[in-house]
Amino acid sequence: MSETRDRFTCSAGTNTAGTPCAWEGCAASGEFRAPKDRRLADYLMFCLDHVRAYNARWDFHAGATVADLEAEIRSAATWERPTWKLGTLGAGYRPGRRTGARPHVSDPFGFSAGTDFEDRKNARADDAQARATPGGATARNRALKVLDLSAPLTIESLKERYKALVKKYHPDANGGSAEAEDRMKTINEAYQTLKAGLAGA
Repeated sequence: MSETRDRFTCSAGTNTAGTPCAWEGCAASGEFRAPKDRRLADYLMFCLDHVRAYNARWDFHAGATVADLEAEIRSAATWERPTWKLGTLGAGYRPGRRTGARPHVSDPFGFSAGTDFEDRKNARADDAQARATPGGATARNRALKVLDLSAPLTIESLKERYKALVKKYHPDANGGSAEAEDRMKTINEAYQTLKAGLAGA
């Protein structure tokens, strides 16, 4: 600091009482504080002219490592607030819920279409439909087995599978075979069972 002290004229006058200015060679009163380092725990007291000079050349990040700067950037991105992984706190969190349990998401507008949440929603709807119909679970399971499908099931995947089986087992495509005709009846029954279940969900 001594190399620049002669460039400033202290406007506060001489120090008659209180803390003296921390600038070397300055006799003015130190009325303005400035931090010693980036911890912002200890301060130096300066006169007005010297606090301006000190602040103009003071670098808050002087001596900080790359890791320190990276941590500060990450902290500033969330306004220095704590963060956590989705599903562990916040929406869907309930005290006592086991770690890693996925929250139930209500999605009346279908924003979860094409995601894992939609698959689980359809599976729950299928299970509810099967429980609501006596013998429904057994009939549904048989139908899934006939069409070689598995839950969760959508009307689009059901129709796609049905069309593929019709092309393969239709009697006209198998020379009028009685076996193909019986197989088509079984496929049609399974298709109607699953279609009715999806329509009621």
